Amino acid sequence: HVQLVESGGDSVQPGGSLRLLCKASPGPIDRHHCMGWFRRAPGEEPEAIAAIRTGDGRTFYTDFARERFTISRDIVANTVALQMNSLKPEDTATYYCAATPSWVFYCDLSRDFGYWGQGTQVTVST
Repeated sequence: HVQLVESGGDSVQPGGSLRLLCKASPGPIDRHHCMGWFRRAPGEEPEAIAAIRTGDGRTFYTDFARERFTISRDIVANTVALQMNSLKPEDTATYYCAATPSWVFYCDLSRDFGYWGQGTQVTVST
């Protein structure tokens, strides 16, 4: 049974930074070809942020995330992180970690990932 647990969500002021962490169990994370981060704001549709191929570390970003967000993985710790800088009020949302099943070999933010965490709340306000 795959479990993804997010952490690191918090309330910050505009311009601040946060580092979200996703712990995958059981490991290793490269049993999932691709892991990613998504978010959903109240009343909005889910939005893809970034993905990473766990094997070679290649990353994929949606346009809004490219300059301020960075996705990374730690094979030893079985974690995927999302570093978020210069946060804006519109970044307020619940952030979700996702992973593809072991039999899936694509890494595509427009396609279903299969496994999802419970989410961690990020609030950006003065």
